[in-house]
Amino acid sequence: MSVESLAADMPGAVSTRPTDRLRLARDASHFALTPSAVVTVASAGDVARLFAAGQPLTFRSGGTSLSGQGVTDGILVDSRRHFRDIEVLDDGFRVRVGPGATVRQVNTRLARYGRMLGPDPASEVACTLGGVVANNSSGMACGTAANSYALIDSVVVVLPSGTTLDTGDIDADDQLRAREPDLWAGLNRLRDRVRGNAASRASIERQFALKNTMGYGLNALLDHDRPADILTRLLVGSEGTLGFLASIVMRTVPVHAHARTGFLVFDDLAAATAALPGLVATDPAAIELLDATSLRVGQSDADVDPGLAALDVRHHAALLVEYRAGTAAEADARAEEAAGTLARLPLVTPAELKSDPAARNRLWHLRKGLYAKVAGARPPGTAALLEDIAVPVPELLPACRELIGLFERHAYDHAVIFGHAKDGNIHFMLTERLGDSSGRDRFGRFTDDMVDVVLGHGGTLKAEHGTGRMMTPFVRRQYGDELYDVMLEIKRLCDPRGILNPGVVLNDDPGAHLAALKTSPVVEEEVDRCVECGFCEPVCPSRDLTTTPRQRILLRRALEQARLDGDAALVASLEKDYEYDAVDTCAVDGMCQTACPVQINTGDLVRRLRASDSQGAWAFAARHWSATTRAMGAALSTARRLPIVAAPVSRAAHRIAGAPLWSPDLPGGGRARPRVTPEDKPDAILFSSCTGTMFGPANESFARLCDRAGVVLATPPGLPSLCCGTPWKSKGMTRGLAEMASRVRPALAGDIPVVVDAASCTEGLRQLLGDVATVVDAVEFTATHLLDRLKVTARLGDLALHPTCSAQRMGLTPALLTVAEAVAERVTVPDSWGCCGFAGDRGLLHPELTAAATAPQAAELAGRHFDAYASCNRTCELGMTRATGHTYEHVLDVLERVTR
Repeated sequence: MSVESLAADMPGAVSTRPTDRLRLARDASHFALTPSAVVTVASAGDVARLFAAGQPLTFRSGGTSLSGQGVTDGILVDSRRHFRDIEVLDDGFRVRVGPGATVRQVNTRLARYGRMLGPDPASEVACTLGGVVANNSSGMACGTAANSYALIDSVVVVLPSGTTLDTGDIDADDQLRAREPDLWAGLNRLRDRVRGNAASRASIERQFALKNTMGYGLNALLDHDRPADILTRLLVGSEGTLGFLASIVMRTVPVHAHARTGFLVFDDLAAATAALPGLVATDPAAIELLDATSLRVGQSDADVDPGLAALDVRHHAALLVEYRAGTAAEADARAEEAAGTLARLPLVTPAELKSDPAARNRLWHLRKGLYAKVAGARPPGTAALLEDIAVPVPELLPACRELIGLFERHAYDHAVIFGHAKDGNIHFMLTERLGDSSGRDRFGRFTDDMVDVVLGHGGTLKAEHGTGRMMTPFVRRQYGDELYDVMLEIKRLCDPRGILNPGVVLNDDPGAHLAALKTSPVVEEEVDRCVECGFCEPVCPSRDLTTTPRQRILLRRALEQARLDGDAALVASLEKDYEYDAVDTCAVDGMCQTACPVQINTGDLVRRLRASDSQGAWAFAARHWSATTRAMGAALSTARRLPIVAAPVSRAAHRIAGAPLWSPDLPGGGRARPRVTPEDKPDAILFSSCTGTMFGPANESFARLCDRAGVVLATPPGLPSLCCGTPWKSKGMTRGLAEMASRVRPALAGDIPVVVDAASCTEGLRQLLGDVATVVDAVEFTATHLLDRLKVTARLGDLALHPTCSAQRMGLTPALLTVAEAVAERVTVPDSWGCCGFAGDRGLLHPELTAAATAPQAAELAGRHFDAYASCNRTCELGMTRATGHTYEHVLDVLERVTR
């Protein structure tokens, strides 16, 4: 079936737009392939219909894979947008998950049961369980005892034949035998073939004693007897080449919330690796290795551990060791048991196991931030290459020494080595200009030498990142002809047409790892720093509507490449789509920066792109802001009184001129902001938000709470004409922003704190004022200065709370929770909480953005009763009111009522 026929058979699910194909042409690896089409599937039935088409295809969810298994020049199937269901089973001891749910989302749901998933990859914010299982990903602490293979319970798999099988059914094996007799018989045959070959058994047992994701998981043929059980385990680590995982049931592990963490510095790598056997015997949860280059990179961090900052790094190496337990007393006991071993180590500085969360976070930030530090500092136009291998722990030192020698031989001067030393699993990272033939050739020579080193020490070429495209030419060499033939037979049995992820896991092309490599033209600062990891995507409010921050950047790269190639038609197509898909529907909320390992705020890029010929009009508005806000408020009030007229007029203006779209759920305007001039010196300056004038009612609760608490407020002169600057900054209107700043700064300069009653305005004013004045959000001020002076007289039972993106970025969420918990017995923040996408005027210009962003939260809250619904920003309250049908108000409004 052709792509055109497929589009007719699956209306709305198939796209061949260049924008959609190019935004998904790259993942976190150093490979790039442009798909022929993108298909978004919503059910196992959709997948079966897709298989019937017989077209080569690749499944993609989080796009965090590092070995090229998530890109294709065939059909790319998006399984992220749907398949996100999470069902907790057996009081958290098991969990049923769709392949599109992220590890963090699953663990958030499990946390209330004191459980978590076993695999703990560093990409947990963005990687999905489908990808984790398909790659047999592990992480820093899970090793081989708690990885996906060890903890998989059952799956619902759609086979390339269209057969859908739940391997958790009691009669799953009988179903498999009846519906797929050749597959059932073939797995039986391969099981007996491997078990009957002593050399094969020995090779499998040796290789899978390590963390090992090379090829297929042949240990399934030794560990299980029934073909249905063997199939379940073969699907783990199969990288989407054997079937589609429509649902996954995993066993979970307990959360060990208390930890004791030490940073052990040795004179050199030899001393550090020599300490491993003794440390492993103390049973720590994690032992992370950092070489001398890693330590020097870590010293550049602003929040570096004081001990590391003072170290004169030469040939040093360090081990980050952590002991975890369910209680503080148990963690102390674990640390005490390890104390003798730690005391005997030849350390540069004395061993200290820290329990302070801030100190521990600094150490883990160092380890987890290495990738970002090195990748972020790479020259523009180069790619960051992160590889992982594993060797038996006794072979770790010689293997590392030889790798360092290879770095020197091939002139990779800034390569770093770090990783999971307890498992003999190390990562190394280097940067290369892959679009240059000399860079590609150098990387090829290095890879050949690296393969010799790793296999020479009895190791595996992929420990946890999957074979992908990167290591396919070397699978036969690692396993030998006999076991490689077993893998080929597994592929033939499951996917006889060879349509699933061609070129991944098994490929005899000796140059496959050097084909389809990324090239990255120099574009602009935010674009050039991006490592395309995808960590930003789950927090982006437009992720289910148009594009994500990573995709906005990928499209900028594609656009620049098209210009360089002289492809005028492609340039025109991309530019046309980019306006809506990337610019208009970006909330510029900055949440992407909170997840980005190299701290890119894609909103800064979008703001520059939004700058237009409207600069003069917005500068005029800045000079007459009081009249502008009153006019906006009056327009909303008029619309409320005349909805029959307002609705069609608004729709027409929106369609013709892109004007804001009025809807009946919007409030009328409010009053002008009140001005307060006290007789005594004020304790704080109140800078109330102009959103209260535009989207009434004006928030007067904070002033009333201050009056009850005996706190004296004043307002700045000319308040109605002042603004935090966010309306101009979000649109790239630099002239209007400068005009407003010239009036706000002198009005607020001084040593009296300025308190703002809307979170986004607090953030905007902080950025506008810099060090001219101290700006405090009203929620934070209330939590620290007012709560203990107020008496709650009518505490609520249940409160639904929506933290805002601005509050989250400024670190105000704990204060928001403190106030919420003061007014209600039970506070519920939805597990699916995220930016509402209203984003000032985006909710009026593009209400579909808010609808898409809030849909998960609205679904989670549906059918539940709460005594109140609260947030801390007026436009976010409007967005959540629209999404849920319940009136959201400022949390201080609720506090004001319950303290009367």
